[in-house]
Amino acid sequence: MNRYCLFVVLLALLSCKKESILDLDTFKISNSNDKEGEVIEIDTTLISVFRNKSISDFYSSRDNQTVWQSEKNRKIIIERIKNCESEGLNPSDYSISKLLELEKKFTEFEESEQVNYDLLLTYNFQKYLNHLHSGKLDPKKLYTNWDLSIEKLDIKTVLNDALEKDSLAGEIQKCQPKALTYGKLIKALSLINEFPEDKTEPVVTSDEKIEPKTTNPAIVAVKKKLLYWKDLESNDSITSYYDSETVEALKKFQTRHGLISDGVIGKSTVTALNFTKEDRKHQIIANLERWRWYSKPFAPNYVLINIPNYSLTVVENQNTTMSKRIVVGKSKRKTPVLTSVLQTVVFNPTWTVPPTILKEDLIPELIQNRNALKNKGIGIYDSKNNEIDPVKWDSSRPRGYRYVQKPGYYNALGVVKINFPNRYSVYLHDTNHRNLFDRNDRSLSSGCVRIEKPLEFAQLLLDNPKKYSAEKIDSIVATKETLFLGIKKRYAIYQWYWTAWCEDGKLIFRNDIYNLDAGLYAQLRN
Repeated sequence: MNRYCLFVVLLALLSCKKESILDLDTFKISNSNDKEGEVIEIDTTLISVFRNKSISDFYSSRDNQTVWQSEKNRKIIIERIKNCESEGLNPSDYSISKLLELEKKFTEFEESEQVNYDLLLTYNFQKYLNHLHSGKLDPKKLYTNWDLSIEKLDIKTVLNDALEKDSLAGEIQKCQPKALTYGKLIKALSLINEFPEDKTEPVVTSDEKIEPKTTNPAIVAVKKKLLYWKDLESNDSITSYYDSETVEALKKFQTRHGLISDGVIGKSTVTALNFTKEDRKHQIIANLERWRWYSKPFAPNYVLINIPNYSLTVVENQNTTMSKRIVVGKSKRKTPVLTSVLQTVVFNPTWTVPPTILKEDLIPELIQNRNALKNKGIGIYDSKNNEIDPVKWDSSRPRGYRYVQKPGYYNALGVVKINFPNRYSVYLHDTNHRNLFDRNDRSLSSGCVRIEKPLEFAQLLLDNPKKYSAEKIDSIVATKETLFLGIKKRYAIYQWYWTAWCEDGKLIFRNDIYNLDAGLYAQLRN
């Protein structure tokens, strides 16, 4: 086969669309005495067809020769790609059908065909490793409020190490994300695949709520949903009566979905019940992609925030030392996804009104009532930092002032805030609306994260029980004087977003409060 023909064949293979996946059961590893493929020189113009620097660098480091002579290594690659659905990836993204077809013919290949196969195998394998290590999609191209630094994979080093150490399977394993939640999502995907086809009908009810010990036609569909998801064990009483056994089953379902487990069938419960198996599977796959966007090991000490779960967890040397409920940004003012390091605890903080709240909330209020801000303890300051009388406020140039709320228990930030570097000007803080932590839906803030009982959290971060006891912190707060304290112990903060996982063999889901899951899945399968 001449160079031009091989060039055309490579282009055709690279443009292959989805094909049916062939069976690998008939493939057997050759006897060790069988002759394997020979090392063949590769014309560099064939490598350049791929327009991929990683591939060019890799083959250059191997003297531009074929590398996949070993049948064992080829089969490891093909098996991993063929079964990558278990990781939420799509085998057709890596030309699995074409690779299977070529592998069957390997012993019959001429040199030019073996070169072609070697290049195609490398191209798809490196693509798979990159997707496994850092995701198929780039979050910075998808979202404006995701600030995750993607760690690039050194393909040349990975492949060379695999070949030189004869540890291909081990090197693949190293490319996987290290986070515990990623493993829980792999388990969740495996678990949901064990469920049969979902033939249940949607729950349709005209009632706002269905209480226990009542009769309602929708209860039949509810019971079938609970049976399908294994929250209800017996199908002896598929009737329209909402009996106690079904109430307990529904409470289990509500707990798994982060709902108030009161046994009352309301709007949120009906919405969760009406997710199908495929909906939930897609949700798990979307979450797997998110966790691939951060493949680094976690810091020894860190604060992990799950935005849709309204939770903050402190982990120190792999031990959970504190958990708190939180309030996060509403849909119009989303809490950003980011990684940073906690720097400062500020007791009795002042609050400078941010531009968005100023424009959308306070300026309209101030125009209607010049004393509106004064009643909230918010002062208006000119460019020389002089506080001015609200009567003299110039409504034609509202951004020519700073609007600052004095410290105190009713300050918008409460009595403490925790700063960390980020480009969104967000932080963790107390709140003057402490009753909000009793709500189930806590997507209510303007982007910052509010923490329940934040003084306990601040005491942990300061890591000096003698100097900063609970009593000492209370006395600091009582002064109403602003105090900045540096956090000496290093705590990373991972402010992230995930809506599915597996816990103790049970599927766990949360409401996708920012409506990100379905769109991400669609782009993954595009």
